[in-house]
Amino acid sequence: MTDVADAPRAKPKAASARMPARNVRPFLEALEAHWPDAKTELVYSDVYTLLVSVVLSAQATDISVNKATGPLFKVAATPQAIVNLGVEGVGRYIKSIGLWQGKARNVVALSEILVAQHGGAVPHDRAALEALPGVGRKTANVVLNVAFGEPTIAVDTHLFRLGNRTGLAPGSTPRAVEDQLLKRIPPDMLMHAHHWLILQGRYICKARLPECWRCNAAPWCGLKLKSPPPAEKPPSSKLRGRMTPIAIEDR
Repeated sequence: MTDVADAPRAKPKAASARMPARNVRPFLEALEAHWPDAKTELVYSDVYTLLVSVVLSAQATDISVNKATGPLFKVAATPQAIVNLGVEGVGRYIKSIGLWQGKARNVVALSEILVAQHGGAVPHDRAALEALPGVGRKTANVVLNVAFGEPTIAVDTHLFRLGNRTGLAPGSTPRAVEDQLLKRIPPDMLMHAHHWLILQGRYICKARLPECWRCNAAPWCGLKLKSPPPAEKPPSSKLRGRMTPIAIEDR
C-alpha cells in the first residue's frame, strides 16, 4: 500500500462532508488568525471608485483592475467625470481587462444614473445598487460590506468553491451558498468572514489543488481527502556552473 505522503499529487476528490456546527467557529477563527488584516485588494479612494472597481473585477483579477483604474481614476474619479470621458474614453484605460467593452458601457451608464437619480452619490440601498448597469448581487454585497459596513457575504468563485469544498456552506448556486453562510457564520464574525474566505480561496484553497498542508483551518475542514505536501526533490548529482581550470605546479 502506498502511503498518502508518497502518493501522486493528484487533485483531491471534491466530495466533502457537511461541516458540523461545532467546527464552524474554530474553522473561521483559524482563518482570522491567518488573515488578521484581511480586506479587499482593490485600490479605491471612496464609495464610487470602489463600485467602479468591483464592476470591473468581474471575471478579472484585482491586480489587473488596479493596473487599469490607477491611470483611469487620475483623470476621472467621479460619476460626472466618467460621463464626460464617455464609453470610448473609459475603454482606452481598461482594454487590458477582460470584457472591457461591456464594462466600459456599464461604468458610463451607471455613472449617468448616479448623476441623474442620486445626486452623484452611490446609494446605500441594495435595490438601488442592483438597479445599476453591471451591478448584481455580488457587487452590491461587496459595496454594502466594504463601504457601508454591513455584514454581507459576497459569493464569488472563491467563496462558492470553499463553501462546497470545506462543507461550510454546500450549495448548487451562489445564492444558496450565500444563504447557508449567513445562517452558519456566527453574527460576530459576519462582517469580516467574506475577506477571510476570499483570501483563503485565492492563495491557499486554490481551485486546481488546495494547499491543505499549509492551511491552519484544515483540522475543521470537511474535505475528505486532504492534498499532501509536495515531495522534496532529491539533490542533483550533476555539477552546476562552468568548470574553471586549475593550474597545478610541479614542484
